[in-house]
Amino acid sequence: MDMPLSQLPNEILREVRSRKWLALVLFTVVSFGVLLAGFLWPYKYESQVVIFVDDRNIIRPLMEGSAVTTQINDRASAAQELLWSRSIMETIAKDTALFGPDAATLEPEELEDRIATLRRNVSVEPRGDSYFSIGFAAASPNQAFQVAQKLGQLFIEETSERKRAESRNAYEFIDKQVKSYEQQLASVEERLKNFLSVNVDGTESEANQRIASLRGQIEVAEMERQELMTRARSLEGELARINPMLLQGRSEDIYQTRIQSLQEQLDNLRLKYHDTYPDIVILREQIDELRKQRQQALASENPERVVRDGESISNPVYQEVRSSLAETRASIQTTETRIRALKLLLAEQARRMERIQDNKAEYAELTRDMEVNKEIYDDLLKRREKARVSMHLDVEGQGLNYRINEAAQFPRGTSGPRFSTFAVAGLFLGLLAPFGLVAGLLQIDPRIRARQQLEESLGFPVLAELPEMKTPYEKRRERRVLRLVILCGIAVALVYVSIAVGTMMGVIA
Repeated sequence: MDMPLSQLPNEILREVRSRKWLALVLFTVVSFGVLLAGFLWPYKYESQVVIFVDDRNIIRPLMEGSAVTTQINDRASAAQELLWSRSIMETIAKDTALFGPDAATLEPEELEDRIATLRRNVSVEPRGDSYFSIGFAAASPNQAFQVAQKLGQLFIEETSERKRAESRNAYEFIDKQVKSYEQQLASVEERLKNFLSVNVDGTESEANQRIASLRGQIEVAEMERQELMTRARSLEGELARINPMLLQGRSEDIYQTRIQSLQEQLDNLRLKYHDTYPDIVILREQIDELRKQRQQALASENPERVVRDGESISNPVYQEVRSSLAETRASIQTTETRIRALKLLLAEQARRMERIQDNKAEYAELTRDMEVNKEIYDDLLKRREKARVSMHLDVEGQGLNYRINEAAQFPRGTSGPRFSTFAVAGLFLGLLAPFGLVAGLLQIDPRIRARQQLEESLGFPVLAELPEMKTPYEKRRERRVLRLVILCGIAVALVYVSIAVGTMMGVIA
């Protein structure tokens, strides 16, 4: 039955007074038990190295866009993963300066146990944006100091080496890709060169221009042929209306008449054409020939031959028209021959266009491959130069860099609860143990100890309550027991304090 809270302190004191020796024993057991736990507690010493992440040096803004500095996301996690790596843990586990001369000849099982212990005791904690600490905890302060110092050194060396290896591998990879694309680009260019040397038909635009030119020439030639045919028909009609012969009447000189007629035609033609015109040249030759014949006739023995009566002669106009008709027909034949030749050339260009269309797909593929490879090759060249500069930055220790900002310090005290904490806590818990135990037992004790409990359980009011009465002898005996318990408690406390102080002062190991 639950004890009322107002009655609880009085009942606790009454029970403790009634069981003084049990309370003393409980105080002794609890206090010395906590003190013994302080003796047995595995105290550890921890030493830390503070690392500064230098990623804001002057090189970064100067090389922005020209080089890529190595970046590490979540630096504390990355540092812990690096320190937990097999190479670093095994290096420390086999270090004879840390673990003695037998460390280099450990058995595989012992080596694995030591590596597991090292990993459990290594801690990495961030300290702001640019700092983090590497700590190591060990039972020996000297070991904690030396291992923490070694961890900081190995971390700096390993990160520097990895940065250089990463930059070098990136440069070598990009350089291999550049050389590979150089070979591919040279191969595509050679294929395109061989293709163009075999297929000499040219491009589609050139063929289209040639076809358009031939068609234009054919159209012009056909128009000329139509004009010449129209002229030929006109000359044929005119020739049909002209009499080929003329009847020459009596004349003193028939040669002179013909010369005058031809001279008139010559004068008319000279009004229209130059002296080099073919008809003008022919008329001049005819006039000269007639003059020669007239001179010969006048110089002969029979001058009467120069004069005739009713002689028929050739019509010079008829001759001229027939000559023009012949020239026109010859021009028509020439034009038709040129049209046929142009049509043959046009057919050849059509076949050339078919060949170009057949080769167009292959040419487009070769051109596309060359353009794509050229674009990738140019981009890789830029990236290779950036990788080269980045590699030199990492070799020179620029870009992202780690520096030891605070070296490992020899630990002056243990980490976590100290022995003094256990000593104070033991004495305090020993004093509270009897009262706490009694308070707990009172809460679960079914006996009725207070007036309120009886009234609540039965529902009837309690009219009177008889107090406990002790005889004078019982009171004297109780006082003697109380003094003896107090003396024993003081003795126990003195022994406890002596042991605790002696241990903290190094008197008791």
